[in-house]
Amino acid sequence: VQLQASGGGLVQAGGSLRLSCAASGRTFWRYYMGWFRQAPGKEREFVAAISWSGGGTYYADSVKGRFTISRDVAKNTVYLQMNSLKREDTAVYYCAAGNSPTTQAAYDYWGQGTLVTVSS
Repeated sequence: VQLQASGGGLVQAGGSLRLSCAASGRTFWRYYMGWFRQAPGKEREFVAAISWSGGGTYYADSVKGRFTISRDVAKNTVYLQMNSLKREDTAVYYCAAGNSPTTQAAYDYWGQGTLVTVSS
């Protein structure tokens, strides 16, 4: 499974960004697709996940109501729409494919990170 993340950038607090993660490989559709983030000086943490097959979604409490994860099966792409961004959302965001939606250790495949910077 190969994953290519994109869409990061600089945005003002209250603004929006959409991250994309393009997946390839023979079996990526068997996995949950997740977004994780790592802020400076902090451990990487779960943000959101979605099931390729059923489309079930999972969110960290810190982003519920602000972020939306979705998938486009035809494009083999997962999106993370981030609205009402806060300074504390500043981090490198990673997409990943794994066997359990919210457990970081269950994710076997990782894309390169994309930096999101939220300014005040």
